[in-house]
Amino acid sequence: MSGNLKLALVVSDSRKAQEGAESLRRAHSWVKPAEADVLVVVGGDGFLLHTLHEMLDWDRVKPCYGLNLGTVGFLMNGNDTEKSISERVGEAHRLEMRPLEMNVTTQDDRESCYFAMNEVSLLRETRQTAKLEVRINGRVRMEELACDGVLVATPAGSTAYNLSANGPILPMGSRMLALTPISPFRPRRWKGAIIPESAEVEFRVREPSKRPVAAVADQKEVRDVKTVRIIASSSKELTLMFDPGFSLEERVFAEQFQV
Repeated sequence: MSGNLKLALVVSDSRKAQEGAESLRRAHSWVKPAEADVLVVVGGDGFLLHTLHEMLDWDRVKPCYGLNLGTVGFLMNGNDTEKSISERVGEAHRLEMRPLEMNVTTQDDRESCYFAMNEVSLLRETRQTAKLEVRINGRVRMEELACDGVLVATPAGSTAYNLSANGPILPMGSRMLALTPISPFRPRRWKGAIIPESAEVEFRVREPSKRPVAAVADQKEVRDVKTVRIIASSSKELTLMFDPGFSLEERVFAEQFQV
């Protein structure tokens, strides 16, 4: 099967990634990304997320096999094997991920939509505490959450900003989302919630002129929001590929036993 896969090489602009990709360029016959079955993405987590975001605008979303020549590499495979890249991709297992779709309406009634692989976060813009109404599937679950912000994280993003905000780590494949407050003031002891991926989450900003709030989908920011609606997009499902024994599921699981 590996010999039948057409591979495209996508490399970060960083010096480390460019130098590391030289041997790959010579070792395989590559095709253009539009013609490929799989994209081999060389760099770090940030560049992989950038590539995934770009693909959401394509007619066909391609599976991605990441090679870590960046900083963290949580979403990437290692680069310390003598196997050929075609063998590695052919033997890799696939993990499907649904990105979050953030639909925003601003105070002046402008509407926009962005996608997030890690999390959608709402953050206060000024010294004033944000006040948010929280709705799940159209039902008000919290009339007023006073906080610095709140986020909705995917399993892949649960070990990032969500974990820093004391949110739960979600197993990959759990089809769950983490709803995590950031420095909550009222209710003071609310730790957040774990909700099904099928749920629709909506935040409505209370006193938006006095307490302006920004919404961020990964790196895309919209300021002065009025309402934010978040769903997991089944129509934009993404696929990451991992070496056997080097899975994202295992890394997420291992994070829960860090001392």
